[in-house]
Amino acid sequence: MEFFRIRKDIPFMRHALVFNAISALTFVAAVFFLATRGLHLSVEFTGGTVLEVAYEQTADLGKVRQTVETLKLGEVQVQNFGTSHDVMIRVPVRGDIKQTEVSSKVFGALCTAEQGKVVDRQYTTDKGEQVSRQACDVAGHEPVKLSRVEAVGASVGDELAQDGAMALLFVVIGIVIYLAFRFEWKFAVAAILANLHDVVIILGFFAFFQWEFSLSVLAAVLAVLGYSVNESVVIFDRIREAFRKYRKMTTVEVIDHAITSTMSRTVITHGSTQMMVLSMLLFGGPTLHYFAVALTIGILFGIYSSVFVAAAIAMWLGVKREDLLKAVASGKDGDPNDPNAGAVV
Repeated sequence: MEFFRIRKDIPFMRHALVFNAISALTFVAAVFFLATRGLHLSVEFTGGTVLEVAYEQTADLGKVRQTVETLKLGEVQVQNFGTSHDVMIRVPVRGDIKQTEVSSKVFGALCTAEQGKVVDRQYTTDKGEQVSRQACDVAGHEPVKLSRVEAVGASVGDELAQDGAMALLFVVIGIVIYLAFRFEWKFAVAAILANLHDVVIILGFFAFFQWEFSLSVLAAVLAVLGYSVNESVVIFDRIREAFRKYRKMTTVEVIDHAITSTMSRTVITHGSTQMMVLSMLLFGGPTLHYFAVALTIGILFGIYSSVFVAAAIAMWLGVKREDLLKAVASGKDGDPNDPNAGAVV
């Protein structure tokens, strides 16, 4: 399926040096902000307090978030989980308040917002055990109950950070191995440098603007890695096909032809994906906001890096027809009446 077809190849590689210089400057700036400002890590990485509260009616997340923010406990996260009645609240570590006191302050504020008072109620578990749990009493009923409180220690945050770094490393290694077997080592090097370029720039944006870096953002970064390499593989595959079909084309002409011939596919794929991500960005609320932001940056730079970083690096590394194909007797491949048809398979 094609929306359009470009008859004349666009000379992308003619401007490769300029765009590579821009990429290098952007990459260096991202590394600089990561080194000087660092990432604004969320509760999952730094530790803090997690509260789960259950509302009698559908929870108003905006009201809950506003109530908790009046306590000035830092950048809290408020989101639904399970049902629309259940709310999870994450509060970062505070040096001036013990974690055991945070839950009381937060739940007390939520109860006050419901115009009630905090009481201890006795509940019977499924095993028949009697447990005491905080609840909000308003004229004998409970508009909000404290279901669970959990303190996330810094050691857990460190473990999550290490696991995230290992996940990123394994994805990178897997991509390199796949591309080396699928194509050739020059393409593997080009693609992984382009993908790391995308990842570092995403992290640079989060460091510069001090956006919160959470597990959902890490998931977006890993998704961008796979998404970006997919675009590179499509272009590399088209380059191999062009080397096979057009024997008289130079490497630069082959790369330009491959990129131009995939333009329609690029517009369809990335356009439809970006529409979905944009809907999450606009209507997903605070929970999905930075996840969608990371994907948006990754999609835009993924298109750019596949064309002006991955393909250009492969060109600088000196990729040629012999790297991908084996020469055979002339006339065995392609249309025999086509003067450009190659003797390569």
